[in-house]
Formats: sequence, structure tokens, C-alpha cells
Amino acid sequence: MNKKVQFNAIVLFLLICFSNCAPDKLVLDPIPTFDWSDRVTAISQSDSLRHGTSYLSVYSQIYSYTEHISLDLTATVSIRNTSETDSIYLKKANYYDTAGNPIQSYLEAPIALKAMETLEIVIAEVDKKGGTGANFMFEWATKPNVSEPIFEAVMISTYGQQGLSFVTHGKRVD
Repeated sequence: MNKKVQFNAIVLFLLICFSNCAPDKLVLDPIPTFDWSDRVTAISQSDSLRHGTSYLSVYSQIYSYTEHISLDLTATVSIRNTSETDSIYLKKANYYDTAGNPIQSYLEAPIALKAMETLEIVIAEVDKKGGTGANFMFEWATKPNVSEPIFEAVMISTYGQQGLSFVTHGKRVD
């Protein structure tokens, strides 16, 4: 094979490879809707449930280089029932921005999570409303001898061949 044909083949190969590396920009609704209506449950005040409130930090953006440059992230918020036998109840799931302003309430009524079930809320990378200090407050209830729910967030971003990811863990505040 002559050098010109070989060079053209290499250039064509590299063009094909690099064109597949950069993801297309996604156009997404920044506030997705969640239909958890099939999980709605009534919680009576007379039930002998243990109630709690948990805080979870979530980053839809982080600073890069300086406080004037930020990187957008996708956040997956996980709400986990660790009981192998009992349901737990989620009463509130409220999302706030860096300044503490409410962005969205994800529940209109309490919902039940079955044993070992995980619910997820995804904050899209294009949704920048939360900012660098976004957070969730969750109110929940369990039977007295059932473990508390676990709240975690996984933040991720990929640009070209570089990726960034980290996890935050909820903390009970009440």
C-alpha cells in the first residue's frame, strides 16, 4: 500500500473514532416528572411509627479552577429501604438550591417503599438550578424495629475521555 493511501486510511479511521467520542448534546426537560401515585399510602397518627428527617447534599455544579468556572453534573439521588421484610414510608422529598430556596417537592402524599426497594431521582446535567450547594430534605417513617432509610447521591460528569464522579451520604438531622 502506498504512503498516501495509508495516510488517508489512518486519517479516515481517526475521524471515525473521534466523531464517536463526543456525545451529542441532549435536550432534556430540566425538571422531570415522577409518577409515584401507585405508591401513595396513608399514615395514621395513631400508628406506632418512628419518624425522622434526613439531609442530603447534592451537587448539580462544582467549581473548576476558580469560583468563576463551574462544571455541570448529573446527580442520581437514591432512596433505599434496607429492610428485608418491611416497607418504609417517605413523607417528604424536597429539593433546595444553594441559597436555600425550594426548587421542587417530589411528593404530594406519603409513599411506601417495599422491602429492599430503591427509588431514584435524577437531576439532569442541564438542570443548573440547584447550583454548587443544592440539597434535599427527606421526612420518613418506619416501624419501631426497622432500620432507617439510606439516602445517597452519585454525581457524575464526562467530557471527552475524562470522567468525574463522587458520592454523598445523607445524614439524619432529626
